[in-house]
Amino acid sequence: MDLLLQYVGLGVTSVFQGADGSLLLMPVLMVLIGVLVGILIGAVPGMSGPFAMAIALPILVSIFGYGNDALYPVLGCLLGIMKGATVGGAVPAILFKTPGTPDAFLTTLDGYPMARKGLGKKAIQTAHFASVMGDNFSDIVLFIAAPAIAVAVERILGLPEKSALIILSLCFMAAVVGKAPLKGLIGGLLGMFVSLIGSTMSGNGPRLTFGIPELGNGLPLTSAVLGVLVISEVLISIEEMHEARKTEAPSRERPEMGPALSWAERLRMMPGILRAAVIGTVIGALPGIGTTTAATLSYDTAKRRSKTPEAFGQGTPDGVVATEAANSAVSGANLIPVMSLGIPGNFAAVFIILAVETIGDFSFGPQVFQFTPIQHIEGFDTILNTNLVMAFGMFTMMVVANIFNWTLGGMLMGVLGHLVRIPKELMLPVILTVSLTAAYVQDGGYVGLLTAGVFALIGYALRRLQISILPFVIGFLLAPTLEGLVRGAFTASGGDAFFLLKSPIALGMLACSAFLLFRMVRQARNP
Repeated sequence: MDLLLQYVGLGVTSVFQGADGSLLLMPVLMVLIGVLVGILIGAVPGMSGPFAMAIALPILVSIFGYGNDALYPVLGCLLGIMKGATVGGAVPAILFKTPGTPDAFLTTLDGYPMARKGLGKKAIQTAHFASVMGDNFSDIVLFIAAPAIAVAVERILGLPEKSALIILSLCFMAAVVGKAPLKGLIGGLLGMFVSLIGSTMSGNGPRLTFGIPELGNGLPLTSAVLGVLVISEVLISIEEMHEARKTEAPSRERPEMGPALSWAERLRMMPGILRAAVIGTVIGALPGIGTTTAATLSYDTAKRRSKTPEAFGQGTPDGVVATEAANSAVSGANLIPVMSLGIPGNFAAVFIILAVETIGDFSFGPQVFQFTPIQHIEGFDTILNTNLVMAFGMFTMMVVANIFNWTLGGMLMGVLGHLVRIPKELMLPVILTVSLTAAYVQDGGYVGLLTAGVFALIGYALRRLQISILPFVIGFLLAPTLEGLVRGAFTASGGDAFFLLKSPIALGMLACSAFLLFRMVRQARNP
């Protein structure tokens, strides 16, 4: 326990204090900026937290550079955006029936009718209270569960078991993401194949580079993700903008705001918030399922358990509580597989991992939570697990972001309704310009631009074929890790080709993967 408290103390102080004992303000300032940007972006229809994180990451890296000193400011801003966007997305959903983020779609079912009844202020404050409470709950679970899972994984799983775990995670993600699991699996395999471009880990020279020497070090990671996620979405948005002009737009007249939410009403919401937060946390901890599923399941559960189910959809605060607490609880919980296993579960987690891999020496996984004894050697240095200190530093910045969400988020939400009037015709060129500039500056000039362009076309094709982008991105990110684990396990086994089948745990995971594949094929044959 003493060792745990020492690491927690070092993690907390590392956010506010430099190595020389000087006061640090930059990490907290960047968390604040991130929360503000996230809340503002979340309130703009068509934008989302991961979208803003994709654009912000290259800009942050170009400002703060590389190295461990840049890690806290960059991660602090990204975490702030992730958390702020979950709060801001509810405002246009309630006032104008136009969800700022896809997560807030179900909020329109009861939030908008409340606003039409002259209860706009109460609906917004209900969404803010439920959202922040759900987020705090999932963060507490993250702080407890991530180290426990990581320690268990490190003690139980070896190289073959970790390889099988990644295979199982990819199969599970393909099975639960999107409406066509087999298509998701194909997307994941395509992402893994594309990631093979570059140098081999065996030292046998470049592979799949088509004679282009610039590809010898592999594809530029940030440009690839920017292209497949952001620029392809811009291309789709341009097409949809043309179609949207043919349909009648919802009213943009600001409704009557009405009375504020009382503390007695907040207390009565607590059981519903707790139930929704548990659902959101459990769903968020599973790779690939996401906020929409959590909000849908929570809303359905709240309606079934309610004494007045007929009120749902007519403007009841219980409906707003169910969706907002659940989708916000996902944001903290989705970092559980990231922190403990190094496996991203959604797009927000992808950009947290990208930032970590781009900057400094920190990397996620079970090794982070090794409680190495802290030894002070006179005249030399202090021996400790610096990754563990940074992990607790991240937890500290998440708490700081929650505090800003509690305070500034509540004040800002009342004035965010004007952002819904920002036209897409203005936003899309700005996003496209920033994305291409970031790809050019960060990833080696024209190689970065070409990579972003090619991956934008891949992303556009996948979306038009109704193939989820998430398995593609996760497959692209995890393939090098899987290759390293398989190579290591193969070498450690003495060249045994059946090394994966000689571990009961790995065999069980592979059996589960085979079962998921069988289900995907059967579902594709009998839709």
